[in-house]
Order: sequence, then structure tokens, then C-alpha cells
Amino acid sequence: NKLIGEISIAAFRLNRLIDNLLNVQRLESGMMKIKPDWCDINELIGSPLNRLKDELASHRVTVTIQEDFPIVKLDFGLIEQALFNILHNETLYTDPETDIFINAWYEQGMMTISVSDFGKGFTQEELDRLFSKFYRSSVKTTGGTGLGLSIVKGFVEAHNGTVKVENNLPHGAKFSLMIPTEALVLTDLLDFTDF
Repeated sequence: NKLIGEISIAAFRLNRLIDNLLNVQRLESGMMKIKPDWCDINELIGSPLNRLKDELASHRVTVTIQEDFPIVKLDFGLIEQALFNILHNETLYTDPETDIFINAWYEQGMMTISVSDFGKGFTQEELDRLFSKFYRSSVKTTGGTGLGLSIVKGFVEAHNGTVKVENNLPHGAKFSLMIPTEALVLTDLLDFTDF
């Protein structure tokens, strides 16, 4: 039934708006407490991709993860939501059939996840203001609130990390999340002295 479908979409959008407003309040009040635990990078990236599978169905998504990527310690819920917000923006601001590339690597105590595309990219004004609360790009009218990327910034900074956006050349955009974190290599869990 078409009406049920429209109600479901509206309810989902309302729920996302409420979540975003609550997250902004938590960030601004200083009540944001991260709960780090050991996380698998495949699940961290796979979860938001699965949540957005319908919206991303017309895009071509390529995921590349460093072969020996360790288990990392962070707040899974916050960083998963940060990735969700970036990928959700990809569905809003890039055309169907756009290539999206997600890359993840770990080096010297720093986890980096980048999300890049070959879409239209951003103007200098947009680059300067993208992470500002309530700012919305003029590229496309989406009906969004302009909270998604400010929440990304807050969640990453709560981990003492940084997030940046830049334009790809000749066109497109690239978001990078850089988070310092402990790492656990799987071979460290094995004690061969018992054999």
C-alpha cells in the first residue's frame, strides 16, 4: 500500500531528526561519554552500508580494507553513526551510478577511514562550512536538517580524532576520519607456548 509506505518513510525521517537533535544536545552539553570496546573494521563499515542498502542500490560502492587491519578500541555506536551520516549524505548529494570508495587503514596508533566519490565536489564556501550546525549545501534540495556532518565532527572529536573534507581532482569529494586508538592484532591473542 502506497500510503503505508509513505507513512513509514515519514516516521523514519522523524526518528532520524529526533536522534540527531538528541545527539547535538548531548554533544553541546558535554554529556557525551564514549564507551570504547574492541571493534572489527568489517562490521564497523558493513553496518552502515547494510542500513543504507536501498539508498545505495544505484551507486557503485567499493570497500578496501588494509589486509592486516587490527581489532581497534572505540565506541562502535558513535563511529558507526558517523559513517552512516557521511554515507547518507553520499546518497543525497551524488547522482545514481556514482562510484563511492571506502578505504580503511591503521598505522602507528591511528585508524583512518576515508569515503570518496567522483561527484560534483564542493565550493570553497561549502568546504569551510560543511561541519557547521544546520548548514546545508546548496547543491541539491534534500529536506535535511544540516545536522549530520556536525554530529560526525562531534563524535570523531569525542575520540580525540579529527575529520576533514576535501575535493578530489578533477572532481568529487573525500571525507577522512582519523582516530587514535589502541589496536589488537589477532596473532597477539594466541599463546603458542601452550603447544
